[in-house]
Amino acid sequence: MTPASQFGALFAAVQESGLFGDSKTFADAVPKRPAAGIRDDWARHPPDGLAALQGFVETNFTFPRESGAAPPPGLPLDAHIAALWDVLTRMPQPAPPGGSEIDLPFPYVVPGGRFRELYYWDSYFTMLGLAASGRQDLIEHMIADFGSLIDRFGHIPNGTRTYYLSRSQPPMFYLMAALSRKDGVADRRQRLAWMEREHAFWMAGAETLAPGGEHRRVVCLGDGTKLNRYWDDIAAPRDESWREDVALAAMADQPAASLWRNLRAAAESGWDFSSRWLADGTDLATIRTTRLLPIDLNCLLHGLETATAGEAAALGLEETGQRFAALADSRAEALERLLWNEEQGFYADFDLDRGACSDDLTAAAAFALFTGIAAPDRGKRLAVALERLVMPGGIVTTARRSGQQWDAPNGWAPLQWIAVAGLRRYGEHDLAARIRHGWLRMVGDHFRAHGQLLEKYDVARGGAGGGGEYGTETGFGWTNGVTLDFAGGCP
Repeated sequence: MTPASQFGALFAAVQESGLFGDSKTFADAVPKRPAAGIRDDWARHPPDGLAALQGFVETNFTFPRESGAAPPPGLPLDAHIAALWDVLTRMPQPAPPGGSEIDLPFPYVVPGGRFRELYYWDSYFTMLGLAASGRQDLIEHMIADFGSLIDRFGHIPNGTRTYYLSRSQPPMFYLMAALSRKDGVADRRQRLAWMEREHAFWMAGAETLAPGGEHRRVVCLGDGTKLNRYWDDIAAPRDESWREDVALAAMADQPAASLWRNLRAAAESGWDFSSRWLADGTDLATIRTTRLLPIDLNCLLHGLETATAGEAAALGLEETGQRFAALADSRAEALERLLWNEEQGFYADFDLDRGACSDDLTAAAAFALFTGIAAPDRGKRLAVALERLVMPGGIVTTARRSGQQWDAPNGWAPLQWIAVAGLRRYGEHDLAARIRHGWLRMVGDHFRAHGQLLEKYDVARGGAGGGGEYGTETGFGWTNGVTLDFAGGCP
């Protein structure tokens, strides 16, 4: 159960009181006794006033604490990151009863700061750094952890909390699986089975959809083309951002349930939040994530289908290989036809309501290069377009300054890596090198000045990024991974 469903009115009252500056704090709290008893006491003697409320929750809940451990000062950047792996590694242990944490069977690496659990798409970029540090043991453990989540829940949740179970994140497990060095047939078949099951999660309901139909993460267009969108199976405030979501609904024109599902769907995208999802490009209350077919999601699903086809064929599973190869070909054709903006010269999200490709350039377009769906001539045009997003510290997420954290002037480690890898794949080595060198220089300069690696950076001016629902976190898993990978990459 999620904390909101378990504690009902009590949970809502605590979150909406503003008792905690970060709504995630109470979502991660652990009850000291059975929830029924806490709810009964709340109903019989509701606290009167903020002080009484604070006393009630402190009596009945234990709150998460950040680890005070840190690498010794004075280390060079690469050694500092290598030392951070042990700081950010969590050992398997039973989840506390009544809390929101989901337990895992093997050790894993968390991002850092307020992100105390395993996250999905973050972890691939973290693994790149683990590989550079020779920590294959942790890579194998984390692949197995993600596989255990697929076994238990049918998909990989956003993160290992019960309140994340209703959504996933960008489907990058197939890329993680490719990092494994366990080459036995049984191990390969197990990873393939996990990939097939993840694909089934994203495509659930597709087989019975008629033209014009929509079901969860699948949309069937009028001509029968089936593509995917981000979604969430719950239309309610997010447990970890309850107060913010309730307050936004009070100001929004769209129905509260629609708003909340669109907020949650954007959280599934990993881009929470961005002008990319907003009807007017600026106001979060106009969010409409579920009305878009995202370029990054559909490119990654093409990658999953291609990887599944290749591994099935290699394992002698001819029928499975052919089926997934056909799915990959069909998706690539649809993306070239629908998610390419010919006038602007880039790939972008398809707007279901307009029936057209977006005119807004974002760094998500680079996924078309990364997964290889772009025709060669379009790849060159896209590289020219992406150059407009390149700043001194790397590639900026979008060109729009909305105040959201997945907009200008912020740049994020995963998008740097995807852009560099994609540009290299299409022979655009000079632009790839500019992004890579800019990122390394900026991250290195900030580290030497402050001794920190950050979740996000201002790639226009250098230093900490801003915007969004919470402050810039330190740690930080995917920044560590991408920076180490870039440092060991081509000049």
